[in-house]
Amino acid sequence: QVQLVESGGGLVQAGGSLRLSCAASGRTFSSYVMGWFRQAPGKEREFVAAIRWSGGSRYYADSVKGRFTISRDNAKNTVYLQMNSLKPEDTAVYYCAARDGWVPSYYTSNAYDYWGQGTQVTVSS
Repeated sequence: QVQLVESGGGLVQAGGSLRLSCAASGRTFSSYVMGWFRQAPGKEREFVAAIRWSGGSRYYADSVKGRFTISRDNAKNTVYLQMNSLKPEDTAVYYCAARDGWVPSYYTSNAYDYWGQGTQVTVSS
């Protein structure tokens, strides 16, 4: 059973930085795609970033490109989301997600089979 545990959320001022972590366990993740999504109150869950565990190809939503960086640590089975130049509109619950194998629909939440519990990120103006 795949387990994903997020950490690293918190309260930060606009312009600040946070790093989210997603510790994955229960499988060998070499064929997996790992994603970060977020959901603000009253809004749909939206794609933030994804990384292919093997090869490390990275994908970003336009709204975070140039500010956020997704990465992975193979030895620790952990995926990170480094968030810089944070804006109040980045405020949301951030979720880590995983699926086995690449699909073109990697940016949709329906493509993922496993989810973490979420971590709150609040950016004050």
